[in-house]
Amino acid sequence: MIKLKSKEEIEILRVGGQKLAKILRETAKYVKPGISTFELNEIAEKLMKESGGTPSFLNYTPYGAHRPYPASMCISLNHEIVHGIPNEDPVEIKEGDLVTLDAGLIYEGLFTDSAITIVVGEVSKEVRELVNRTREALDSAIKQCVVGNRVGDISAAIEKIANKAGLSIVENLTGHGVGYDVHEDPYVPNNGESGTGEKLEEGLVIAIEPMFNLGKPQIKTAKDGYTYITADGSLSAQFEHTVAITASGPVVLTRE
Repeated sequence: MIKLKSKEEIEILRVGGQKLAKILRETAKYVKPGISTFELNEIAEKLMKESGGTPSFLNYTPYGAHRPYPASMCISLNHEIVHGIPNEDPVEIKEGDLVTLDAGLIYEGLFTDSAITIVVGEVSKEVRELVNRTREALDSAIKQCVVGNRVGDISAAIEKIANKAGLSIVENLTGHGVGYDVHEDPYVPNNGESGTGEKLEEGLVIAIEPMFNLGKPQIKTAKDGYTYITADGSLSAQFEHTVAITASGPVVLTRE
């Protein structure tokens, strides 16, 4: 069931989203060779608490999971797509890594969600293209977030960028509604047909999160039960914003 948000709630989400954007930006400054994923999670958790919010992922148990998520931020490296656990078997960041920081913040009882992929040092042109096109897909999708459009218009915009760049779209993982909880209806797929799916109404708040691979789209779950990885070991990138549908157009809530 889709739950629309009031103007007052969207304003709270905007404030919380700006705080989350700052947390991601500040944490990203520490993403350099030699730092561990454990340390990055500790930095992010400290910033979340200092912001007046709380990490929405910590101890969250999604449908089908056998245990609560044990960290405040998801940190996924290279062939890891999403939901990497940074504080169990922590990994040291190396030159040439792709590092995805994905975080959620609860502020005044409302939830926002955002993610970025960071290139560490020098990488190939092909890898740069993966990251740049995934970011471009998010920007293109946001432009479709107007009253009267449908979820399929968002999906088609993302798919068009992937196809043009010769990148694969991660299968079975999608964006989603957000605001009252970490995950809400509707699902927001990263591929689809324009003019299909749920209608975009004023007050709808969604997390749009394109995920592209250099290799094939198939995925599998790592032994930790949370981390999704590419089945062929290829590199993956993700960008995500929380966006409100308003009468005056899309409002990106997780932007400073």
